[in-house]
Amino acid sequence: MFEGLKEDVQSVFHRDPAARNTFEVLTNYPGLHALLFHRLSHWLWGLGLKWLARTISTLARWLTGIEIHPGAQIGRRFFIDHGMGVVIGETTVIGDDVTLYQGVTLGGTSWNKGKRHPTLGNGVVVGAGAKILGPFEVGEGAKIGSNSVVTKEVPPGATVVGIPGRVIVKQKSDQDVRRREMEERMGFDAYGVTDEMPDPMARAMRSLLDHMHAVDDRIENMCKALQKVDAEYRNGALPPLDDTDFDCVRDERSKGR
Repeated sequence: MFEGLKEDVQSVFHRDPAARNTFEVLTNYPGLHALLFHRLSHWLWGLGLKWLARTISTLARWLTGIEIHPGAQIGRRFFIDHGMGVVIGETTVIGDDVTLYQGVTLGGTSWNKGKRHPTLGNGVVVGAGAKILGPFEVGEGAKIGSNSVVTKEVPPGATVVGIPGRVIVKQKSDQDVRRREMEERMGFDAYGVTDEMPDPMARAMRSLLDHMHAVDDRIENMCKALQKVDAEYRNGALPPLDDTDFDCVRDERSKGR
């Protein structure tokens, strides 16, 4: 139990830069309070003490403004940021490392009994005011934009925005992952930029990175061809990048923020 509480507290530090110390988190974060109440009410629900579980859930709603049905299944390191107005239905299933912002509804579209609320995979992020309605799955690592209304399945790694929700970014390819790794090495971070709202400078930097990847691949293929022609050809390793060389770039970025 205490190990789970430690993980829940640490998840706040990992996802909220405003968190300063453990005492502050334990006393001033309603999302954590609502989660702790839910851990208790869900345990009682599993024991068959339905009325007591619902009563504790109602008390938590009065105190935090967050409504979580005791029947909902919530994984580890769950984080609700700000939290006011969050509603999580009875048959909701939430994986590990999921983040919800204020005003999110994980609801149903049917009055029939049985599974009627969504299932969120590991690492899903749901923006403020978003509504996910129905008994379908939101894939692992997906992102739901603020105020979106999602009524159908979301593939893993996708980004969904709008009413009704539509996929604007599919799962990242190997090239996107490789590009992102190089961006991080260089200290380049196009924060706040999406494919819907491109930044010209960010686009130019990414085009240069793509070109560098293409040149690297071509040189590597040429070296392999030379080795086949001349067995004595020595393909020396490239010098490694030193992270300290990019400190100035990171410093300028932090000043810009």
